[in-house]
Amino acid sequence: MKKRCAWATDEPNLSYHDKEWGRPQHDDQKLFEFLVLEGAQAGLSWTTILNRREGYRNAFSGFDANKVAKYSKKRIDRLLHDESIIRNRLKINSAVNNAKQFLKIQKEFGSFDKYLWSFVNGKPIKNHFKSPCDLPASTKISVKLSKDLKKRGFNFVGPTICYALMQAIGMVNDHTLECFLFRK
Repeated sequence: MKKRCAWATDEPNLSYHDKEWGRPQHDDQKLFEFLVLEGAQAGLSWTTILNRREGYRNAFSGFDANKVAKYSKKRIDRLLHDESIIRNRLKINSAVNNAKQFLKIQKEFGSFDKYLWSFVNGKPIKNHFKSPCDLPASTKISVKLSKDLKKRGFNFVGPTICYALMQAIGMVNDHTLECFLFRK
């Protein structure tokens, strides 16, 4: 049996761990997806968000930032009644606001990918943590990313959320030493 990070014990975490978490992601639409999902996760378990991922995909136009940036107040009000997502006005408004800021960064840098990955000089950071207890909630880089995103008008992008985003999209590889994916 494969050894995995301690948090990957059942679905949907197992599939997410084995197929996505810590793997470098460079597709802007996927990056926007994780930006929305990590913001929605604030104060909740990641399992809760993974179980609603398809609902988020449907509610947020397949994570098309161009479409989400144009959501009207009426559309936002409808989302507040959508049981397939977390119905929190601040988080929903944040997704729409962040879509607008995301598009500005794409215009300025050519892609959101270039912007994000510049914080790690385009290369994933591979950590060597023995246990999940060793993983930090944030790092100097996630603090720097958070400050820059906030300066650019994003919200729900604190240092902890930014670090979770960095882990999700493979900017950092935090698979623990015993995990079979640590070696990859």
